Amino acid sequence: MGSLRKGRWALLTALFLSAGGFAQDRIASCKACHGADGNSVTAGVPSLAGQPKLFLENQMILFREELRRSPVMTPILAGIKDPEIIALAEHFSKLPARPVAEGPSQKELFEKGSALGRKLRCNVCHVSTYHGQKQMPRLAGQREDYLNAELLAYRDGKRSGGDTIMAAALYGVKDDELRALAHFLSRLP
Repeated sequence: MGSLRKGRWALLTALFLSAGGFAQDRIASCKACHGADGNSVTAGVPSLAGQPKLFLENQMILFREELRRSPVMTPILAGIKDPEIIALAEHFSKLPARPVAEGPSQKELFEKGSALGRKLRCNVCHVSTYHGQKQMPRLAGQREDYLNAELLAYRDGKRSGGDTIMAAALYGVKDDELRALAHFLSRLP
């Protein structure tokens, strides 16, 4: 790690720790739902581990500013300062992601989802491994139930703070196709 990068990490760590117990309480709050290692074991709750840092920062700001509404996340992030957002995003982006799929992969569903991912060109924004980049989330290994719910919400225009590109990409995609896509993505390493 270069000295500039080490210095940046040290500064972020100092800023994060300077918030004292509040910062540690916030991490504990995150882990309570998103998993002790950032990999969720809670139905309907996404994993944060291994998500791109910029994506995590953006999502926390959207929750803080109430542009993305959630009865759980909005109050937790109300009033959070930018340095703490940056430190939290850095923390969770550095944790190793692991698939949290429940049950074995279903070959037919997996293949249908893989074909749909290619057809919809999901790899253009989320990269060929579906690990995400910059403001695009990692989809690989994410919870299947969460992915399916979010895909439906995007398609149906019910996701606040959403991306119009996602709504357009999913326009007209059937429920069973979205289930297959969620199954496929959740089983990727």
